Amino acid sequence: MSRIQSTLAALKSQDRKALIPYVTAGFPFADITPELMHGMVAAGADIIELGVPFSDPSADGPVIQKAGDKALAFGIGMMQVLEMVRAFRRQDRSTPVVLMGYANPIERYDQKHGRGDQDSAFIRDAAQAGVDGVLVVDYPPEECVDFAARLKAHDMDLIFLLAPTSTDARMAQVERVASGYVYYVSLKGVTGAGTLDLGAVQAMLPRIRRHVSVPVGVGFGIRDAATARAIGQVADAVVIGSKIIQLIGEQPRDKVVAAAGAFLREIRAALDS
Repeated sequence: MSRIQSTLAALKSQDRKALIPYVTAGFPFADITPELMHGMVAAGADIIELGVPFSDPSADGPVIQKAGDKALAFGIGMMQVLEMVRAFRRQDRSTPVVLMGYANPIERYDQKHGRGDQDSAFIRDAAQAGVDGVLVVDYPPEECVDFAARLKAHDMDLIFLLAPTSTDARMAQVERVASGYVYYVSLKGVTGAGTLDLGAVQAMLPRIRRHVSVPVGVGFGIRDAATARAIGQVADAVVIGSKIIQLIGEQPRDKVVAAAGAFLREIRAALDS
């Protein structure tokens, strides 16, 4: 059982919902990410989604795109992201970390660092660094059977996005390869876009669960404690990204961790209330 699976199972046994914050690796300062990750855990985060900067992030809105651009300007790539996870693991061996991003950085990493007979360089090094899951926006489930199996061999989960437009057939494809949890994108469009329709989310979750057996996290459009609490009443996990990126991007370096922690404590209290 992976760290993600054991964490979500423990929360379910306590009738609690998972809080999953997203931050872009290397933002807003190149060296702050491990410290920020620890601060988010202290504030109540159960799983951390760590964004891998990429120059053409098709699913990301302006806030996360700008964060990625800044991180890229700092020279943050997959190698640096894995080193951040290693640094985090020196003090925290239990909180799951999910890398979220796109195919290009993974495949480029393999090109630069070689492919073994059993595992790609990325899978090998991610496992050694302490990564627990991978969400690759542009990896379709029908092409990921082997990739998912290799990840599972290292106790890592392959996580997929589902959307309001996902068909029953696509959900069935995801069920065959997904593990850990699935991430339901509650809005059509990119991150940070639009206003969350709680009724639509409440209607969609039972349909997803008819096809998908792993826990369901909901993200895109969750900006405050009240919305998080409402989503937590129907989902297994609440994912928050753009609001955190926006908040920490406005802070001087010595205020970043405190600002993220204060926001997440409000969300944690709402989910537990």
